[in-house]
Amino acid sequence: MKKGILFFVLLLTVSSAVIAQVKVYKGTSTYNSDVICNVEDGKVYKKTSSYTSDILCHVSKNRVYKGNSTYTSDVIYTITDGKVYKGTSSYSSDIEFTIKDSRIYKGTSSYSSDILATIEDGKVYSGTSSYTSDIEFTINGNLTIEEFVAVWYAVKYCY
Repeated sequence: MKKGILFFVLLLTVSSAVIAQVKVYKGTSTYNSDVICNVEDGKVYKKTSSYTSDILCHVSKNRVYKGNSTYTSDVIYTITDGKVYKGTSSYSSDIEFTIKDSRIYKGTSSYSSDILATIEDGKVYSGTSSYTSDIEFTINGNLTIEEFVAVWYAVKYCY
């Protein structure tokens, strides 16, 4: 009997972790009223919504698409080895930014002067800063690199 209950609790814990919703908040806030977007199953929704009509963008394989579209003409970014390309491109001249060592660099640069943001403990800071006042947004869970890029798009261009 105890094994059955333990198995049920374990199953419930694992299944809720798999379908967990990751919320993205303004600055350092963790108030529900300050949710910018949320991510569930590779889809980025407006604020706390889970309606299909409120999907800002979504991830499929290594691409971020507009809304719920699957058309190649609606690809916003293609992500390969930390490099984020415009649309469906794979040309180095079309690299919008590069994610490396918890930093987001302009284009293909690796110079500290070209750092757009720093990611640390779920917080995204402007540039190379680590000051609380420079936190652009806070993520309350784990995201894949592709989901992070989708959130970056949502925060920068949809919010």
